[in-house]
Amino acid sequence: MENSQVGVFLAYATSRGRALIDRRLYLPEQSWCSDPERRRAAGIPETAQFQTKPRLAWEMIAATLDAGVKAPWVTGDEAYGQDPQLRAALEARGTGYVLAVACSTRVRINSGRTTIRADTVAERLPATAWQRHSAGAGAKGPRYYDWAWIHIGTGEHRHLLIRRNRTTGELASYLCWSPATVPLAELVRVAGVRWSVEECFQAAKGQVGLDHYQVRNWTSWHRHITLAMLALAFLTALAADAADAAPKRSTDPHRPARNSEPISLTVPAGGVLLTE
Repeated sequence: MENSQVGVFLAYATSRGRALIDRRLYLPEQSWCSDPERRRAAGIPETAQFQTKPRLAWEMIAATLDAGVKAPWVTGDEAYGQDPQLRAALEARGTGYVLAVACSTRVRINSGRTTIRADTVAERLPATAWQRHSAGAGAKGPRYYDWAWIHIGTGEHRHLLIRRNRTTGELASYLCWSPATVPLAELVRVAGVRWSVEECFQAAKGQVGLDHYQVRNWTSWHRHITLAMLALAFLTALAADAADAAPKRSTDPHRPARNSEPISLTVPAGGVLLTE
């Protein structure tokens, strides 16, 4: 925000690590795209036209899938979940999604016959509809929430997923689609993976200087961001390779916790190696 520059990023998450793999610089339509003099001063190519953030996201997703990257799921926050064109494009590619939407979003239940707000659906669900699941590991252990899902529309694999904070009662809603039948636990897992992009930002800013620049030029921005993403990907691969090569730790509960084995290499630890 300080640089008046907004980037749209694509993160790739697996069980072995996560990294940023693509980026687009978002150009506001009125203040940038419609100002030829400002565009020339910043070196913006004439071919760069206004595109919404969901459209930029889809361009990156499509390019990634076309490159042969295996990605059965896509997840994102409300800015992307609210866009019907993005959801339709993912379905056309056979790629499942769990996309956050506002709780005021209206969905169709009862085989598409009834239109109702997502938060109203949550209020009317019986206690038996809620299940406790972890959305993944957090700083203090598993992130447990109450979850419920309900069929929406007329498709068998289309759901509204609702998350409820067990302490505050705060709700979060997701529109979900999958090409095949999946259990609730799988949708919960994918919803929890969305935080991978936040973790990537934190690591990239803290370890490889993603936000440590003062450029005001189209080419300069792309160069800096791309190099930072490459460095983060390198560290992620380095940590994954080190984990594969490390000796397996014993699961014997009677074994003393203290041992001479080295601790696992992490991306922050690798960041120190890179900067040195």
